[in-house]
Amino acid sequence: MNDLEKRIKAKIPGKDTGIEIKHTMCDICSPGMHCGINAYVKDGKVIKIEGIDGHPANDGKLCTKGLANRQYIYREDRIKTPLRRTGERGEGKFEPISWEEAYKVIAENLNQSKETYGAESVAFYSGYSKWYRQLLRRFCYAFGSPNYGCESSACYTATFMAWKLAAGEQGEPDMEHSDLFLGWAFNPFYSSYRGAQYAMMRKEQGMKFLIVDTRKTPASEKLADLFLQPRTGTDGALAHAIANVLIQRGWIDKEYIEKYVYGFEEYAEYVSQFDETNIEALTGVSYEQVVAAAELIHENPKMSCNESSAPLCHHRNGLQNYRAVMALLAITGNFDCKGGQFLSPHTYMHVGCGFKTREEEYLYETKPQNTRLPVGAIRFPLWNYLEGEMQAMDLSRQILEESPYKVKTIFALGMNARMFPDSGKMFQALKHLDFFVDTDLFMTDTAKYADIVLPACSSFERGEFKPYPGGFAWYTSPVIEPIGQAKSDVQIITELARYMNLPDEQLKEGYESFVQKYILDDYNVTVEELKKVELPKKIAEVNFPEDYGDLKHGLKTMTGKFELKSSIIEQHPEWGLDALPTYKSPLDDADEEAYPFVLTSGSRIPNAIHSRLHGVPNNRSLRPEPKADMNSLDCEQLGLKEHDNIKISTLRGSIVVKVHLTQTIPQGLVNLYHGYSEADTNKLMDSNHLDPYSGFPAYRSTRCMVEKKE
Repeated sequence: MNDLEKRIKAKIPGKDTGIEIKHTMCDICSPGMHCGINAYVKDGKVIKIEGIDGHPANDGKLCTKGLANRQYIYREDRIKTPLRRTGERGEGKFEPISWEEAYKVIAENLNQSKETYGAESVAFYSGYSKWYRQLLRRFCYAFGSPNYGCESSACYTATFMAWKLAAGEQGEPDMEHSDLFLGWAFNPFYSSYRGAQYAMMRKEQGMKFLIVDTRKTPASEKLADLFLQPRTGTDGALAHAIANVLIQRGWIDKEYIEKYVYGFEEYAEYVSQFDETNIEALTGVSYEQVVAAAELIHENPKMSCNESSAPLCHHRNGLQNYRAVMALLAITGNFDCKGGQFLSPHTYMHVGCGFKTREEEYLYETKPQNTRLPVGAIRFPLWNYLEGEMQAMDLSRQILEESPYKVKTIFALGMNARMFPDSGKMFQALKHLDFFVDTDLFMTDTAKYADIVLPACSSFERGEFKPYPGGFAWYTSPVIEPIGQAKSDVQIITELARYMNLPDEQLKEGYESFVQKYILDDYNVTVEELKKVELPKKIAEVNFPEDYGDLKHGLKTMTGKFELKSSIIEQHPEWGLDALPTYKSPLDDADEEAYPFVLTSGSRIPNAIHSRLHGVPNNRSLRPEPKADMNSLDCEQLGLKEHDNIKISTLRGSIVVKVHLTQTIPQGLVNLYHGYSEADTNKLMDSNHLDPYSGFPAYRSTRCMVEKKE
C-alpha cells in the first residue's frame, strides 16, 4: 500500500485523496440540539462524520444518534422515487412514478375531497423532522383547511401550554447562577448530552441537585444530593406535598407572592391536604423525604427547574402535574430572577435563542376564517384555545366515527402511526381514508398504507436555516446530492403549492424567501451570507434579563402575574377543567386485580429516538430486540430470569417480549421502549386515555398484566 492509499484509507482530506470536509447538521432528534457535523465526502458519498469544533450546539461532540448519520442516510430502505400503491393498504406494494404524475394525482385527490366534503375533510400532518412545519401550515391554510397538526400533539406542547397558563410564555432555567437545580424527570445523559456535561460541571462548582424520577437514571446516580422516586404519574401530588411543607414552615417568599403571584390563598388551601397522612400512599415517597426536599429548597434559595417536555405530561393528569411542579418556583420567588427561571420566548421552531423573529406572523397571517373547528377542538377546548391547531390524538376517532364531520384525506410528512396510543386503531383509520399521502426517507410501516409515497431528503442533502441560543444563526448547504429523486420537504410543499396554484404568493416563493423576509431582514443579514460562514454566526445581541423585569411590566396573563390559579380556565367553567393545578390519579380504569402492573412507554434510551434508528445496524445492535425492563423482585415473584419471554396484556391486547431484570425500575412498573414493529407497546394503550387539558396520551400510566410465556 503506497502513501496515497494509506491516506485514503485513513480518510485524510486533501486534493490528492479527493476527500473534502463539508459542514451540515444532524436533525435526527429535537430542534433543541441539531448538532454541527463535519461530513467527509469522497466521490459524492459521505464516508465519515464527526462533530464540528466550536459549534454552539455540540462543540465537536456527537451522541450515538448523531454518530449514526452515515448509516442512517444510506439505509437500504431509502425511498428513491415517488411511488404509487398497487396492492392493498399495508401490503407495501408500489410502483415508481414521476414527480409530475405524483403531483397530478395528489392535486386531483385533494381537490376532489375538498369539493365533495369541504376543505376541512383534508388533514395536513407533520411528524419528524420538524424543520418544514411553517410551510406545511401555510399550505394547509392556503388550501382552506383548519386541520394542520403534528406529532407535538403528543410531545412538548403540553409543557408550553402549562407555561402559557402560568406566565404567558415559556421559561428556562438560569442554572449558571442557581444554588439548587430541581431536576424533575431530568435525564440529559440519554437525551441532551451537552446538558449532562454542563450539569456535571455545575455540580463540581457546588450547585446542589434535587432529582425526581420514576426510574433510577444516570442523573440520579451521578448528580443527586437527594433523589425522590415517586410512582409514575404521581408527580403533582409530590410537588403539592413539598409545597405544603414550604408553606407551613414559612419557607416561602411572601413579599414576592403578594406582588407577583395570583391565586396563592386558594392554592395554599388546596395543597394543605397533601401531608404526612397520605403522601406515601399516593406517591410511594415517604413524608420524611418530602420534608428533606423542602429543607434542601429552603437551604438553597436560588432554585431553577428542569424543562421536561414529555415525562411529566404523558399522563391523563400531565398538564396539571407540570403546573404543580412550576408552582414551586413561584412560591419560593424563583421565577423571573437570577438563579431561577427566566422567560424565554420562542425564536424559531419552539426554541428560544434570545432574539425575536416574525415566525408566528408567517404562520397565522393567512389562517382561514369562518371554518369548522379543527379536529379535537370540541373534545379538548383548552388545547384549541391556546394552540388552535388539530389535536392529532383525536384524529383516528374522528376518521372512524366521522363526527363532528368527515376527514377523508391526509397529506402527511413523516407520519408514524405507531406513535399514536392504540396504534392499531390509527392503522385502521388509515385504511378508512379515501386518499393518503406520506413523505418520508424510508419505507416505514405507515408509508405502506399510503396511496402516494414521496421521497424526502436528509439534512445532508438539503439546506436549512437554524438559529442557536446566544443570537447565532446558520444556513446549511447540501453536502451530497439527493439520494435518487428525493427532494427536500419544503421543495415538495412549494412545488405542489405552485402546481395547485394555491392562493398564497408568499408560500409559492418558497422557504428561503420566508427565512429572509420574516427573520433575517430584521437583522440585516442575508441567506446567502449565512450559507458562506463556516460556523453559526452571531446576528443578534442577547442581553441577560433584568430581575423581575417581565413581572414588573406585567406577564402575558390576564392578571399580569404568575398564575397559580388560571384566569383562562377560571373564565370558562363550561370546559369542566380546574383552574388550580389539582391532582387526580393517573391510571386508567382497568381492574387493578386483573391488571396489577403499570405499563410505561416513551422513556429515552441512548441509541434511539422514537423508531428513527431501529433500522440503523449499529444502533440496533445496542438493543437488538425489544425488552421490557422490570424490577428484579417482581421477576423473582413471577419466576422470571433474564431474557425469559413474557406476555404483557392490557384491555386492548397483548405482546410478547423478553424481560430485562433491573433495579432501576420500581416494583409494579413495566418499562418498554416504543416504536418496534414486532412489539409495538403503543398498540396496548387506550386512545381515550388522554389528558382532558392538553389531549396528550397517557403513554406512562396504563394498567397491565404480566405473565411468563413458555
